[in-house]
Amino acid sequence: MKKITAVLSVMAFSMPLSFAEVSVLNDQKYVGDDGFFHIVGEIQNGTGAPISQVSLDVTLHDRQGNGVAAKQTGSLVNTIMPGMRGPFDLLIDSSEGKRVHSYSVDVSYKISAPKSQAIDITSSELSRDSHDNLMITGTVANRGEITANTVSVVATLYDRQGSVAAVSRIHPEPDYLRADDEAFFLVPIPDKARTAEISGYHLVAESEEYAAVPEFPVGTVVLLAGSVSAYIGVSRYSGRLTAGLVSATSPR
Repeated sequence: MKKITAVLSVMAFSMPLSFAEVSVLNDQKYVGDDGFFHIVGEIQNGTGAPISQVSLDVTLHDRQGNGVAAKQTGSLVNTIMPGMRGPFDLLIDSSEGKRVHSYSVDVSYKISAPKSQAIDITSSELSRDSHDNLMITGTVANRGEITANTVSVVATLYDRQGSVAAVSRIHPEPDYLRADDEAFFLVPIPDKARTAEISGYHLVAESEEYAAVPEFPVGTVVLLAGSVSAYIGVSRYSGRLTAGLVSATSPR
């Protein structure tokens, strides 16, 4: 297992770890509708090879810098392909979370066998229902030659500063896709109180057999006053997310 260490302050934007092959970035903390204290962010794979079994060992510190607790979480994307990202969401009891001023993260991972990139998000739309619940709907396709099993769709949502605002993962019904087949998906967005902060999102899908294709949708929300809907503009390109959407370039 390879390991990196990052010391991340919850009082300012975290930048990608300098010279690190695997970076933790766009992280922040918040208290969710579920009553839990969340630390959310992304793991960037800069190794040039797929990584899996990604584990984050998080040490929580108080204002005096003392360690108050140790927690563990992992990437919601099982296999993070080179140049791509996997979000994480660490849940902490709210009473314990109130003591957190900063945290340090040890990231461990394994270089994994290459996977064919054949699971493709072909369309997506961000909308609100009559109860003001935010959701992402769309279609996912299997471009491979064999059935894709245990298909999952992972959504990472960003606020106006480019930090991760929320994450969500679902399995379409059914959760398998035969070759050249498509399926509808609906990703509910948790933490209704935070949805006003959302200005964009990133979707990735994978299965046991396949990873996501290198092209993926990036959305910027167009908020329509007086309407229950918000729509996403989808652009498709190969490479990393645009710096203006997800990179932290100045302290808050």
